[in-house]
Amino acid sequence: MFKKNKHDIISETIEKNLNYYVRFAYYRIGNREEAEDLVYDAILKFLERDTSNINPDSVRLYLFRIIYNLCVDRKRSVKNDTILIDNVEMEDREENILDLEDADRINECLEKLPLRESEVIWMNVIDNLSFVDISTILSISQSTAKSRYKSGMEKLRKLFSNKKMS
Repeated sequence: MFKKNKHDIISETIEKNLNYYVRFAYYRIGNREEAEDLVYDAILKFLERDTSNINPDSVRLYLFRIIYNLCVDRKRSVKNDTILIDNVEMEDREENILDLEDADRINECLEKLPLRESEVIWMNVIDNLSFVDISTILSISQSTAKSRYKSGMEKLRKLFSNKKMS
């Protein structure tokens, strides 16, 4: 049995996570073609760097970080940067537990949260990323990610329950 070289491991990691990267970008920018282009740009940007010092185990999160930054840059350049949950295809989810009415209420409530809190909630709930992954992608500590999530969820619950009652 031959041992895989670092380049092969990096290529396999990228290929294995490609659909996940596209979905991650798509949730943030709301356009499938642009998300695919953005992921392609992120991979090129990654491969243009010297990958000899990069641990193959960290490639997945490193690419998420690049994609996240490119999404942020794109959203800054576009006026309307609100992506509604019900406008995003949930094809990769086994079941879509949100009905349209709940999705509308959640969108309205998420828009009222500070971006730093809503982004952590989005990454954890929609992207299904762990707090370790989120902290790496956002360059914050894991405890900061958890506290933003907790604070945002408390605000979201209050806003959501007020929306249900009205």
